[in-house]
Amino acid sequence: MTAVAETLLYPIADVVSVLSMSRSVIYEQIRAGRLHTVTQGRRRYVTAAGITNYVHLLEREASTDGNAA
Repeated sequence: MTAVAETLLYPIADVVSVLSMSRSVIYEQIRAGRLHTVTQGRRRYVTAAGITNYVHLLEREASTDGNAA
């Protein structure tokens, strides 16, 4: 039986693909503190948990906006 490795750290280029957002929007979200990152050396990564938390944040905001209408 072979274990499948789960990706835990995503470079920004991969986050762009995973979230289907532009690089500039990703960096805006990082600067705003909405998308959390870690650094290793000179590289910046978004954790799998960071991506999940960001998607949950977007879902909460969408449901809040929907209730206001």
